[in-house]
Amino acid sequence: MLKIEQVVLVEGKYDAARIANLVDAVILTTDGFRVIKDRALQALLKRLARERGLILLTDSDAAGFKIRHFVTGLVGAQYVLQAYVPALAGKEPRKDVPGREGLLGVEGVPDYLILQGLQDALKSAAALSNRQTAGEAITYSDLYEWGISGTADSAQRRRELLRRLGLPPRLSKKELLGVLNTLYTRDSLADQLREMETTESPSDK
Repeated sequence: MLKIEQVVLVEGKYDAARIANLVDAVILTTDGFRVIKDRALQALLKRLARERGLILLTDSDAAGFKIRHFVTGLVGAQYVLQAYVPALAGKEPRKDVPGREGLLGVEGVPDYLILQGLQDALKSAAALSNRQTAGEAITYSDLYEWGISGTADSAQRRRELLRRLGLPPRLSKKELLGVLNTLYTRDSLADQLREMETTESPSDK
């Protein structure tokens, strides 16, 4: 079982029950969008974030990212580690119909992907700091030069890259940069992009 010092924050009780089987940590929920209006919960999260830090693990749909961005802004990005699960199509067994976007929530994602997301989050701060110190961090300029930010077809290329890397499609440019610096070196990511280009069909270009 993965031991985590930070407080792990998920959206709902089913997510929390799932995570409790995988990690030794304090696990709290936002109770969906309740966190946006509940002042007492907001105060608690601010205090915990400053004392222990938070790891945010929300669904990969629009609602999950809205909650993620709200909590990060609420407590301060410096106190938050971002954990992501890929956007996988499907429906949890307890539900009669899929969610609005047809994606699995945290509760439905395979264990290894949840653990991978949490472990990547734990490595993120140290990895980015080390690469910045060594002058090896992936930068916004790199994203532009690779055509995945700021160019005519960058949105399509970014979506395809995220799909290939098993990352959620709604990462902001800042979030994308943090995740890529955690998981890849500049050279290894360039290799991924070259491979993507060689496997594109003529109709994709």
